[in-house]
Amino acid sequence: MISFTQTGDFSKTSKFLSKAKGLRISDLGKYGEQGVTALARNTPVDSGVTASSWSYKIITAGGKTTISWFNSSKVEGVPIAVILQYGHATKNGRWVAGRDYINPAIRPIFDKIADLAWKEVTKL
Repeated sequence: MISFTQTGDFSKTSKFLSKAKGLRISDLGKYGEQGVTALARNTPVDSGVTASSWSYKIITAGGKTTISWFNSSKVEGVPIAVILQYGHATKNGRWVAGRDYINPAIRPIFDKIADLAWKEVTKL
């Protein structure tokens, strides 16, 4: 027969999680701007319109904050940043392969945000 005995409680864990729940990362706008710069720098350039069409938005709702990047460059309703990333067919039926430029550009920004969040959590 195997048995386990436990003493104590989870009060320290509960206290930590309660503090962490209220944690707010400040200055996300800095990371939004860095993301826009990185995306613009890494966007394949023909005319430069798509590269210069990046923006970001920070939304806080329901206890969480989201940072999103957008590209407003469209031709006939087609989002150019997306077809550059994933590829597209041409009018004559040829396939133009996409180029993964978004993920490598934005990954260092995600890493910086994660590092900042970790530093804030470990201060609690």
